[in-house]
Amino acid sequence: MFRLFKHYVPHAVVWLALIEFFALLGSAEGAWHLYAHQAGFDAGELADRWLPLLTFAVSNALAMMAVGMYGTEALRSMGFATARLLAAISLGVIFLSLTGFLLPNVTLWRANSIYAMGFAIALLFLIRLAVTQTAGADQFRRRILILGAGPRAARLRVLADEPGSGLTITGYVAMADGETVIADAVPRGDVASLADHAVALGAGEVVLAMEERRGSLPLADLLRVKTTGVHVNDIASFLERETGRVDLATTNPSFLIFSDGFSAGQRIGKVSKRLFDIFASLLVLVIGLPLIVIAGIAVRIDSKGPIFYRQPRVGLFGETYNIVKIRSMRTDAEAAGKAVWASANDPRITRVGNIIRKLRIDELPQTWCVLKGEMSFVGPRPERPSFVEELTEELPYYAERHMVKPGLTGWAQINYPYGASVEDARVKLEYDLYYAKNYSPFLDLLILLQTVRVVLWPEGAR
Repeated sequence: MFRLFKHYVPHAVVWLALIEFFALLGSAEGAWHLYAHQAGFDAGELADRWLPLLTFAVSNALAMMAVGMYGTEALRSMGFATARLLAAISLGVIFLSLTGFLLPNVTLWRANSIYAMGFAIALLFLIRLAVTQTAGADQFRRRILILGAGPRAARLRVLADEPGSGLTITGYVAMADGETVIADAVPRGDVASLADHAVALGAGEVVLAMEERRGSLPLADLLRVKTTGVHVNDIASFLERETGRVDLATTNPSFLIFSDGFSAGQRIGKVSKRLFDIFASLLVLVIGLPLIVIAGIAVRIDSKGPIFYRQPRVGLFGETYNIVKIRSMRTDAEAAGKAVWASANDPRITRVGNIIRKLRIDELPQTWCVLKGEMSFVGPRPERPSFVEELTEELPYYAERHMVKPGLTGWAQINYPYGASVEDARVKLEYDLYYAKNYSPFLDLLILLQTVRVVLWPEGAR
C-alpha cells in the first residue's frame, strides 16, 4: 500500500486513479482537437491550454472520489461503477459550470466540455470494464503469511475472505501448541526457516498474529525475514492499515504511545484547519440560509413546537457545549427525561424530520458552532454527556476521541451506518481513533469528498 499523508491507499487504487486522471486529460485534449477541426481553426500549442485541461481533469477526478468510484463495490461491480460514473460526471458538470461562471478563462468552452464529457464517459467505462473483469486476479492481490493459528489468525482469515479484500493468505504457522483454531496451520517445528518458508510461498508480508508474544517472539527469525525483503507487521498495525480502524481487540496502550500519529495538534495543521472552518462555515451559512428558512417553515407547519432545538454535547477535551439543529422529532421525544438512542424507523421523527435528516439539512445550523470554534467541519461526531459517561465506562480509549474537535462529518460517518447501540459506538470509536491518530489535511479532504456520497446515497442516515 502507498501511504499518502499517513493514510494508506492500496497500490491498485492509486494506479487506477492515475490512469483515469490521464484518461480525463486525454479526453479534454481530444475534445479540443475535435472542436478545432469542426470550427476550422488551429488547435495551437498544448502550453496555451494546459489550465483548462487540468481544471477538467481535476474537477472530474474529485467528483469520482466524492461519489465512491474508488470504493470496493465500484471496483468489483460494473453496474455499480457505471451508475457512480454517471453521477460523478454529472457532479463534475455542475462544478465546472460554477467554475466557468466565476473564472471563465480556466475552463473549456461549452462545446469542448460536451465533447470532453462524452470522451471521458467512453474511456472511463472501458477502463472500469477491464478492472471489474480482472479485479479478482492474483496480480491484484497481496500475499501474506500469518504467524499464529489462534483466534487472531482466524480474524485475518475472515478479513481476507471478504469480497474485494485484495488479500491472499499463503499459509499459517502455529507458533505455540495451544493455537488450534486454524486446523491447516503448519507447526513451527516443521518449518526450518521462517524466511525461506515465506519466500517459498511467495509472501510479500508476514503478519504476527500470535495470542501470546511474551517470551515466544522469534526475533532472530523475524530479522532474517526482514532482511530477505519481506515486510513484517504486527496484527494491530496490519488491521489499522487494512480496515481504516484502530482495532480495540488487538490494541494496547504501548501501541498507541509508540506508534506514529496523534499529531493533529501541530501548529500549522491546526491553523490551516481553523482557517478552512471559518471560510467554509461562512460560505455554507450564506448558501444554506434559504434551505434553513424553507425547512424551518416546513417544520413549523408539520408539527407543534420550536423550529430549532439546542442540546448539550461533549466537545474538545471533554468540555460541553450546545449544538443547534433544526428540530426533526416530536417535542415529547424524550418525555421521560432520559437520553434515548435513535433507531431505524424511529417513531419520534416527524414527516418533515424524516426528509431533512436524510438530506442532512437539519445539520446546517451546526455550522454556527463551527464558526464559533466549538466544532470543526471534520472530526468525530459529538455525543451527549450521558452517552459519553456510559461509553467511557464500557469502551477502552473512549476519552481519547475528545482530543480532537468534534465535527459535522467524520471518518466514522462515511464508513459506518448511524450508530444506535454500544456495539455500534465501539466500531465508530475505532474509526474515530484512526482519524485522531492519522489526521492530515489530505484525510480531511477525502472525508469531505466522501460526505457527498453519503448525502447522495444516505445509507446510514437516521
